[in-house]
Amino acid sequence: MRAEHRDALGRWLARALGAGEVRITEPAKMPGGAIQENWTFDALVTDGPHAGTLGLVLRTDAPSGVSFSRSRIEEFALLKAANAVGVTVPEPLAVDPDGEVLGKPSYVMRRAAGTANPRTLAREPALDPHRPALTESIGRELARIHTITPPQPSLAFLGTDPRPPARRRVAEFVEQLDALPHPYPVLEWAIRWLDRNAPTAPASVLGHGDFRCGNLMVDATDGPSVTAVLDWEFASWSDPMEDIGWLCARCWRFGADDREVGGIGLRADFQRGYEAVSGRPLDWAQVPYWEVLATTRWAIIAVQQGERHLSGREFSIELALTARKAAEMEYDLLAQIRRIEEAA
Repeated sequence: MRAEHRDALGRWLARALGAGEVRITEPAKMPGGAIQENWTFDALVTDGPHAGTLGLVLRTDAPSGVSFSRSRIEEFALLKAANAVGVTVPEPLAVDPDGEVLGKPSYVMRRAAGTANPRTLAREPALDPHRPALTESIGRELARIHTITPPQPSLAFLGTDPRPPARRRVAEFVEQLDALPHPYPVLEWAIRWLDRNAPTAPASVLGHGDFRCGNLMVDATDGPSVTAVLDWEFASWSDPMEDIGWLCARCWRFGADDREVGGIGLRADFQRGYEAVSGRPLDWAQVPYWEVLATTRWAIIAVQQGERHLSGREFSIELALTARKAAEMEYDLLAQIRRIEEAA
C-alpha cells in the first residue's frame, strides 16, 4: 500500500471511529484474494468508543474480481446483519463507499485470530481429536446464517427474484457458459440435468454462497473453534440446502474425501449442530442435487478465471492454475450424476 493511502487510511479511520487520532502500522497484503484484496494492520486509536490498539483488516476489490460478486458496501451490510443474529464474523467497523482512501470502495473490520488455510484444516492430524466438536460448531454457524429470512430492509439489494433458487442458478450457468469463447459439453450436459431435476422450493433464507473450508477461520490455541465466517460476496436469498451442498461437495474437501463436511468432519456432527439451532430436520437426501450444482458452479468459475489469463487481460499463474480445476470438476460431475441415477 502506498504511503499516501496509508496516511489517508489513518485520517479516515479517525473520523469513522469517532477518535481523536488513529496511527496505523504498515498494512501488509494477506495471502490469497483472487477475487478480493485484504490488508492487515494494527491501529492505535486515541479517544472515542474504540480507544486502544485494534487488529484490523481492510477489504477491497482485487484486479481479478468477478462481476457477479457483491460490492464491498453490500458485503459490509451482510456482515452487520450476520453479526446481529450471532454469527461469528469479524466485527464490521467502517465502510468507505466512495473510495476516499484507495480510490475504490472498501471497508474495515476487526481481525480474527486463527487460520483459514483449507489444507491445514482438512489435513492437520492435531485437529483430529477435535473434529466432531469443530464440525458441530460449523453446523451451528450455518444455521444462524439461515435464521436471516426475507424481507430485510437493510438487505434490499439482494432483490426479490421469484424463481426457485435452483432455477435461478441454472439460468445463471447458461448465461455464463454462453459468454465463454469455447464449448464445454460436460458442463452443458450437467446444466441440463440440473434443469430437469431442479427443486421448486422458493428462496427462504439468506444463503452465504461460499460457506466452505477456506472461508472458515479456526483458532486452535485452546481447543479448535470457529473465530470468523469470511467472504460474503456471493450471498443471496436461497434454499438452505444450497449452502450445505456447497460445503459438502468433494471439490471443497481438499483431499480429505472421507470427511464429507468440507474435509473437516462428518455429517452426523454437522447435523447435530445445525438442527440444534435451526430446529428443523436436515434431509440429506436433498444434498446430492446441490453437490452437483456446487461442482458445476465451481467448474464455471474456474473456467472464467482461466479466461482472464488466457485472454491476455491479466497474466496470472494463479488464474491459470485455477482453470485447470475445471477438468477435475467435469470428471466429478460425470461420477456424481452417474451415482445419483444408479441409486434412483
